[in-house]
Amino acid sequence: MTATLSPSQPPAAPPSFPRLVADIGGSNARFGWVSAPGARVAHVRKLAVPDFAAPVDAARAYLQSLSAELGTPAIPRHAAVAVATAVVGDGVAFTNSHWAFSRQALQRELGLDGLLVINDFEALALSLPHLGEAQLRAHGSLPGGPGNRAVIGPGTGLGVAGVVPTRHGWQAVAGEGGHATLAAHDDFESELLRCVRRQFAHVSAERLLSGIGLPVLHGAVAEVLGQPVASPWTAEQVMAAGLARSDAACDRTLDVFCALLGGFAGNVALVLGARGGVYIGGGIVPRMVDRFFASPFRERFEAKGRFEGYLQGVPTALITDTLVALTGAAAAIDAEVGAAGRP
Repeated sequence: MTATLSPSQPPAAPPSFPRLVADIGGSNARFGWVSAPGARVAHVRKLAVPDFAAPVDAARAYLQSLSAELGTPAIPRHAAVAVATAVVGDGVAFTNSHWAFSRQALQRELGLDGLLVINDFEALALSLPHLGEAQLRAHGSLPGGPGNRAVIGPGTGLGVAGVVPTRHGWQAVAGEGGHATLAAHDDFESELLRCVRRQFAHVSAERLLSGIGLPVLHGAVAEVLGQPVASPWTAEQVMAAGLARSDAACDRTLDVFCALLGGFAGNVALVLGARGGVYIGGGIVPRMVDRFFASPFRERFEAKGRFEGYLQGVPTALITDTLVALTGAAAAIDAEVGAAGRP
């Protein structure tokens, strides 16, 4: 006999688990797996972007590796991909890598019921309400009080986003704040920007406060100090020599980097009204740690004239866990599809 459903028993919706989450930057793509409702992101892998022609190839490599580990095919039903570029329309092209893809094509190629593509800093912002003390190092008190929150991340590029509490939960505010014009605080920084403007008509924050920006910043610092370099240093060389204090220009570059980042972070806090805190993410600052906390960052963060008192009440913290954007991507699927496992 063929079973029938009564009008009060609608067909069951297909399950939305397991879920694939990804955080794709200019250099690395991190993948994770959410197996069931309430489960944490697990089986995290980091793959190098240059090793793959496109995101679908990296995703398939991850799923193949995960299938071998689990002993059963890893077939995601939904996915959220956080990308280091603006998300507009079907086509996604990365700002600082060769990858590009169609959202519809990626969903089809991975056999997904649903694919959510969001800006990587939107995902990082959505992770902020879920961060614990072990994932942060604060300048004094920890962020997390009432009010808007912001995150700034110097990595390959410079990302900026915010998160706002609403009666429906936390709402991310994504943007391209890293491309806002960078401002000088003193005569030395004015000279730096003058040097950089000879190369670039527009000096954005990302132009200096990022992995692609460190060599530019170092070259300008060396020139202003009267120690011009014959050829550009790599970001890795600048970072290593600056942390070791083995080169005067590199040493000064890291101090200037932290100071400029502090001034920029203060601007972001004012624009977003981020009374709940400003978080620093990305891959660069966690490598500095003690140097960062001894730097002029916080002083410059607060140095906003009549609004110095306002910013003194805004906590700042470094995100020490580099995988938290995957948590934000998982939260984005929860908001889009539902956290309980069925739409």
